[in-house]
Amino acid sequence: MIVSLSYVSALFQLASAVSLSSTGSTLNLNDIPYYVPAIPFVTLPNLASISNVVSASGLIPVTVIGGSTANVSFTTNQQLTAAFGYDDVWNEGFLAAVLIQSGSSSIAPFSNSSTLTINLPTNGSSIIPSGPYFASSSGALFQPLRLYSDFAGAFTQPVISAPNGTYAPLPAAIAGIQSPAVGVPSRLYYTPSASKPLAGVRLGVKDIYDVAGVKTSNGNRAWYGFYPPANATALSVQRLVDAGAVIVGKVKTSQFANGETATADWVDYHSPFNPRGDGYQDPSSSSSGSGAAAGSYPWLDLTLGSDTGGSIRGPSQDQGLFGNRPSHGLVELTGVMPLAPQLDTAGFLTRDPVIWSTAAKAMYADLPFYSEYPKRLYTLGFPISGDTEADAIVLSFLGKLETFLSTKATALNLSTAWSNSKPASAPATLTELLNTTYAILITKEQTRLVRDPWFAAYGAVYDGRRPFVNPSPLTRWTFGDTIPASAVTEAVANKTIFQDWYSTNVQRNDSITCSDSLVLYASAVEPVYRNEYLEPPRVPFEFSVGRISVFSGGPDFVVPIGQAAYNSTITLHEEFLPVTVNIMAARGCDGLIFNLVQDLQAAGIVATSLAGQTLAGGEILLRG
Repeated sequence: MIVSLSYVSALFQLASAVSLSSTGSTLNLNDIPYYVPAIPFVTLPNLASISNVVSASGLIPVTVIGGSTANVSFTTNQQLTAAFGYDDVWNEGFLAAVLIQSGSSSIAPFSNSSTLTINLPTNGSSIIPSGPYFASSSGALFQPLRLYSDFAGAFTQPVISAPNGTYAPLPAAIAGIQSPAVGVPSRLYYTPSASKPLAGVRLGVKDIYDVAGVKTSNGNRAWYGFYPPANATALSVQRLVDAGAVIVGKVKTSQFANGETATADWVDYHSPFNPRGDGYQDPSSSSSGSGAAAGSYPWLDLTLGSDTGGSIRGPSQDQGLFGNRPSHGLVELTGVMPLAPQLDTAGFLTRDPVIWSTAAKAMYADLPFYSEYPKRLYTLGFPISGDTEADAIVLSFLGKLETFLSTKATALNLSTAWSNSKPASAPATLTELLNTTYAILITKEQTRLVRDPWFAAYGAVYDGRRPFVNPSPLTRWTFGDTIPASAVTEAVANKTIFQDWYSTNVQRNDSITCSDSLVLYASAVEPVYRNEYLEPPRVPFEFSVGRISVFSGGPDFVVPIGQAAYNSTITLHEEFLPVTVNIMAARGCDGLIFNLVQDLQAAGIVATSLAGQTLAGGEILLRG
């Protein structure tokens, strides 16, 4: 057989064009799955002595004692387990070897232990954070991520950090049906500080926010496939990262942040599962993944959502979370898909009011925090008797709040207040003024800013074809096409009329308490099953209590206060749904509510929510 030189040359050229690189590996340690990145955290000399320790793929589980624990004396495995055992990433399998970084010349082996103990003198080098690592005998130390199943279907894309402040999709999976893996780092690596108050806080980001190196889907498959990864991280997200938060993934949004109901409206992606009650309740929208993830996963600390007309407040109410629609304009929304810039806001969903407030201080720059509270307390549409369990919980909370504030609540009738003090030229009712305002703004603005440029770019590439859009945004956009552009100017003017009237006549700014009053309202507590067929989506007309903050520009916070029983048609058993109240204040007085909620927690009036079937935790029901 004769082989030509040209053929050999072609083979060499082909080989030289091949690109091969490692994306990391997955390992199981004590039946817990881990992802080990391709790039080591640090490389140390002289680790050959660990080569005989148990390993897999050349990687050895080790525990590093360094950082703030470098000078703490551990002499037994039991002491180390007691100190590190709270961390969900570390486990006793990492005691195959212990690497101690300190200034001393030698460290005695652990007593009554087969653990190999190695001293790593600092010699002026930086301290390695304490915690679990996988090591190679050549000296490479890797910080692993523990892999968790996204059984609630809350994430669109788990991510890992990449060089130069960017991110990449997590290249790992674990066993499960349609359950992507989410990787989280050890909490032992992080120590909160004044400059990094969110150090180690695990963050899920709604998939309308850009994260550098990762694609944004906006809940639409065609959008995800059409556009490249983001080249910059949204300012709001970056502020959290700069404060130490760790992005673990992007979480689902209903399509283009429009309201959608589970099963009925979700086509491109499956709606996340609400963990509360029977496990088959609607999670609300549009920050659906943010709510489902925060309610389901104890390993996730904080999620970032958005609220234009209720997209943080709805999921917070349905999953029993602390959630906030902030005062409009508190943080710039560069790198965030718009619904209506005049109404869009960025806020949080979380189980813990302390993390909630800390995150707010990081993202909302220069937000004032007030610790003196107003004596004027209003209620909107509150029950007058505790005939139902939910109503009794609401009234009980109100009584405790009245005692805490040393005041008595007054029922507020917004319609009457408007009639008595409205501008002379304004319509007779708030419904007349604002019935179509929200619908006009979100449909006209999103078609102009999102749909039209996308359809044009997509059509230019695909011979005039139009991409698929779910029924809800499509219905709204179609309505927007019937409205003249001049309607936006009128809608903004009507919003401004309400905003000015509200800040003058209902909730005014105060130099001592920031807001001269607090306004409370409660949402209905009733099951919304995801297995029921519903009517086609409609355009969101009408003015309601949930639209007050949308048009006033003020803060509207959800606070979980208990849970009420219902008889599930799914389990044929008594289950529980969260009970929440909303607290509103004058525009710019978000810090007042954050402080109030923390003080109410300290007084035992509100409590941290737990992840699980109920606000007190418990195994989430999986039936199907």
